[in-house]
Amino acid sequence: MADAAHYWTTLNLISIAILLIVAGSALQGIRRGASGSARHLLLMLVDGIVAILSIFIAWQGVQLLSPRIQSWLKLQNVQIPSEEIGMWEQIYYTLVTSIRDFPLLRFGLLFLIGYLLVKLVLYKLVDPLTEKMLTRTQERKEGAKSIVSFLVGGLLGSIAGMTRALMLVAILFIYVSLFPSTPVTGYIQASGWYQKGAQEVIMPFTGDFIADKVPVFTRAVEQEFGQILQRKYEILDASISPDIAEAAVQVTAKGNTQEEKAKLLYEWVGTRVQYDWDKVKLYEEQRIWKEQTPADTFETREGVCIDYSRLYAVMARAVGLEVKVVTGLGYDGQGGYGPHAWNEVYLEDKQEWVSLDSTWVSSGGEWFNPPDFDQTHIKEA
Repeated sequence: MADAAHYWTTLNLISIAILLIVAGSALQGIRRGASGSARHLLLMLVDGIVAILSIFIAWQGVQLLSPRIQSWLKLQNVQIPSEEIGMWEQIYYTLVTSIRDFPLLRFGLLFLIGYLLVKLVLYKLVDPLTEKMLTRTQERKEGAKSIVSFLVGGLLGSIAGMTRALMLVAILFIYVSLFPSTPVTGYIQASGWYQKGAQEVIMPFTGDFIADKVPVFTRAVEQEFGQILQRKYEILDASISPDIAEAAVQVTAKGNTQEEKAKLLYEWVGTRVQYDWDKVKLYEEQRIWKEQTPADTFETREGVCIDYSRLYAVMARAVGLEVKVVTGLGYDGQGGYGPHAWNEVYLEDKQEWVSLDSTWVSSGGEWFNPPDFDQTHIKEA
């Protein structure tokens, strides 16, 4: 009795939603009667079985196909063109090279396609059988619904409602596992009905899989998403104009090592390009973003952090350096963080990536691979 009282004394919007789902389904069951509710429950059961089988078959199939597709794409040796390309070509090279190089993206796309195809085939196979079962149920349909029919319908509707409620609890459980420290998580966990479903059904069924594996998977997805964003800039800025290449060679002429060349470029971009406050004002006041290429930045000598970073990347590639454009958050000097962009360059002799921020050169301080760089720069997830 005390446990039952607990569920009713911990009512919040989550609990109310769960109860409304069950109650609403029960009322629908009463309205449909026994035969109507049986047909509805049968369709739900068929949908669930088809979905589970589709997930299982697609998962197994993608595990076999994914490495083979990667190998095939590598054999095609698709290279990003060094000349300027159009929008559709940019999309093509971004998609093809991303599918080739990023395993989670490749697996996700193949799984989605496989799931939809398998589900379509399974429905083609089970539809005739389902139709026969529904037809037989229809033939046995009573004329006027009796009290027993209403009661059985309500019972079957309640079963369907509990199934729907458990699906909601499972979704909330995944959210709680991913974001354990948010206020929303605390509100969800305050629901006694959520706790009952999560602890008595979801957790025994999944074990520690969701709690342990899903956050790790999410971090991997975030990391790969950042790499895909990086690929976008590699495609956009693959073409290096002769004047930028020539300037890069001249700037790094005195550099004997990759680190010296990288730092010379950092100092040149940071001191030659002026921060474009008018561009920032235009976006903040009118939400108009003035897109510009590295060539525009090189010519006008004006830009914001992403323009500094893209110009640096193009100049670094022109002298043979491997470089990334990194987006995320930068410390604003007032206790907060705002959108920002910077670079990472690979020093082959040291076998490491180092961070640098050419935008902040004019603000003072050393922003070429300082030891505390991560305290002021947060990579985008």
